[in-house]
Amino acid sequence: MDALLTKTKLAVGTETQPKQKITGSEVLLRSLVEEGADIIFGYPGGAIMPVYDALYHYADRLTHILVRHEQGAIHAAQGFARVSGKAGVVFATSGPGATNLVTGLADALIDSTPLVCITGQVFAHLLGTDAFQETDVVNTTIPVTKWNIQVTEAKDIAPAVARAFYIANTGRPGPVLVDITKNAQNEMIEEADYKKCESIRTYKPKPTLQPTQVDAAAELINNAKRPYILAGQGILLSGATKELIAFSEKTGIPVASTLLGLGAFPTDHPNYVGFLGMHGNYGPNLNTNECDVLIAVGMRFDDRVTGNVSKYAKQAKVVHIEIDKAEINKIIKADVAVHADAKEALTALQPKCKANRHAEWIASFKKLNDEEYDKVVRKEFFPTSEKLTMAEVIHHLSNFTKGEAVVVTDVGQHQMTTSRYYQYKDPRTNVTSGGAGTMGFALPAAMGAKLGTPAKQVVAVIGDGGYQMTVQELGTIMQYKIPVKIIVLNNNFLGMVRQWQQLFHGKRYSFTEMQNPDFVKLAEAYSIPARKVEARDDLQGALKEMLAAETPYFLEVVVGKEDNVFPMVPAGAGVADVLLEAPKI
Repeated sequence: MDALLTKTKLAVGTETQPKQKITGSEVLLRSLVEEGADIIFGYPGGAIMPVYDALYHYADRLTHILVRHEQGAIHAAQGFARVSGKAGVVFATSGPGATNLVTGLADALIDSTPLVCITGQVFAHLLGTDAFQETDVVNTTIPVTKWNIQVTEAKDIAPAVARAFYIANTGRPGPVLVDITKNAQNEMIEEADYKKCESIRTYKPKPTLQPTQVDAAAELINNAKRPYILAGQGILLSGATKELIAFSEKTGIPVASTLLGLGAFPTDHPNYVGFLGMHGNYGPNLNTNECDVLIAVGMRFDDRVTGNVSKYAKQAKVVHIEIDKAEINKIIKADVAVHADAKEALTALQPKCKANRHAEWIASFKKLNDEEYDKVVRKEFFPTSEKLTMAEVIHHLSNFTKGEAVVVTDVGQHQMTTSRYYQYKDPRTNVTSGGAGTMGFALPAAMGAKLGTPAKQVVAVIGDGGYQMTVQELGTIMQYKIPVKIIVLNNNFLGMVRQWQQLFHGKRYSFTEMQNPDFVKLAEAYSIPARKVEARDDLQGALKEMLAAETPYFLEVVVGKEDNVFPMVPAGAGVADVLLEAPKI
């Protein structure tokens, strides 16, 4: 009788078949698929082994890139995120695997790069016992993540992943970390439909644009005689390049770019006046202290832009458009603060601003930049020395790629030279470590950038010091045949530190000179075609050969050992104290 009742219930649909049970590891992978993740950068280990076991069956849905070090994984994910606009995904095991992500997390947080990092953790019952490869990764990474969480039960994995992607990608983007204990990865639970996170009660990522703030900004701009736009990475993150161009063209306001803002405004636009900061162009730095209204869009007034704050733009009214409220009035007091997404703010501001031209004001930038060309650039593009300069390498690279390649830089003199001389035309083509200044960033970031935008030429420009910090990732490039192009500008020095030692420490080159390996043989050991250039007559041909290669390619260019990067704003100086040449000692 009971059996008959059961059969009848099933027949009329009043009872469903029991749901299939899956592991927490498969819940994780299904969640990633639902979030549109397609590439994972990672390195397996004991505490995340159940996830890797499940990943074996997801090869048709998720591509895993086995890096050679966890720092390589997270920098690769950063490069991927910066060019694609999607959150980069990282897998690492517990203990040292997780702690090896910390540098990349710090880098991503300060540079607003969306990442979702998944770390394995020891069994929940072992937490706090100093078990093998146990580290309190949650408390370790609180200062360097936008949000993190530890998951100890399989039922909490999908909600944590959903929340992680939502937090990483919204508002001011940033890195998040989900630490999952091994028992949660192994636990069997009923499969369920995945629910994306669309809101969190205590988290409001996108502020509501206030019309009164827009009106106040428009009034200042309409009455300005010498207005000036500083374009930051917020333009790129909000997708506001077209809006910025339209706003500048209507108002006639000149635009300068921060380091991370390069590419937000085309360098060949007549209103573009140059690169800001410690090694930025002469005109943009000097005229910061000549403008009457300073319009900062999606930038945080980093110290490399402001120099000595007590000497920064004291004459100007400041309009600050910024999505992160914590950045407003933190460094520079705003006369009008527009707490909003850059795209929304510029869209609302443009119709309220009068059409205008500021030809004489823009001409003043050109005059100063012409002076910089005569005193600095000409010597670097057309040196009298037989030694190659970094500037001429980047100048030719920019011309050959028409400013359209994705250029990934490490940290140091080569970074500043590239930022000065590469003529970026498109958004999301400049990938560099800005706020943290992480040496070793470029090689793995270039791998990720190429995987994130396979149709574009991706060129890594690296110094000989930073290159050797993550050189093992040549193995990843070899294994996956990632056709990234690598240029090492080799001066056998930690060049930027050496420059400071020369200018401000009496040429006491304390532990900055480097004895380097044979970089060409090293690349060839990884089956990567390689070439070394020391003579000027060989440079252009070598660059063309590199760019034409369909495979990865390594190019070493030997440059002057004691060449310096100018202009330069010395530490403690104001932006108007920028130097065009070494001070007389």
